[in-house]
Amino acid sequence: MTEKTTLEVIAPTVEEAIAKGVEQLGVSREMVEVEVLDSGAAGFLGIGSRQARVRLMLNLVSYDQPLAPTPSANGALGDMSVSPAAQPEKVSAVAQPEKGESVLEVAQTVVRELLDKMGVKATVTTHLEKSLAPGEQDLILVEIQGNDLSILIGRRSETLNALQYISSLIVTKQVGHWVNLMIDVQGYRSRRERQLRRLAVKLAEQAISTGRRQVLEPMPANERRIIHLELSNHPQVTTESIGEEPNRKITIFVKK
Repeated sequence: MTEKTTLEVIAPTVEEAIAKGVEQLGVSREMVEVEVLDSGAAGFLGIGSRQARVRLMLNLVSYDQPLAPTPSANGALGDMSVSPAAQPEKVSAVAQPEKGESVLEVAQTVVRELLDKMGVKATVTTHLEKSLAPGEQDLILVEIQGNDLSILIGRRSETLNALQYISSLIVTKQVGHWVNLMIDVQGYRSRRERQLRRLAVKLAEQAISTGRRQVLEPMPANERRIIHLELSNHPQVTTESIGEEPNRKITIFVKK
């Protein structure tokens, strides 16, 4: 039987609750099943209103076959973008954790063994980043260092996000609870975050000066979140995600 990780989210609307949950899990909309626990109510003149509540279910599936991704024409590991429905349900290709092994050690072992099965030579280290927000889970950061690891990133970070997703599922299954895990390759994510923050500020200025809506290229959920957060307290502009995965993108426009 397929195990599932669940997350309950409360927000003003069902759509906002789903979007919030997907961002918290760090996956795409297609990777979760949604159960609406309470669709919420607007009430009358604000009286009797209540927020929507949904449960997101993420299939905990992983591999019983060695990973052997085949590079695509542009050098990316195209077949790492695995759909949940297509993944096997047993974890026999990755060693089970030793008794008393910490989550950091489990994450390090899982990622190292996945890289070995892919034929990638690299150094894997892990550390814990404490959350500053009440109620948010601490982040397990897995850093991969080595020579010429661009093949692990892929177009629009697709390969890196797929590796992170698969690793999260395996680690979560092995430790028995949801793990907030992020994988970075040679500091790519931190560099990318700085680029996105600068881009957000630049496009906000363009939106203000031209009065026109600025539309960014499609991005994964974790990158869209960076743009949203960077401009969340901006006094003149606001942001909105539009479209469907995997082509969902952000627009920046002047507040009315």
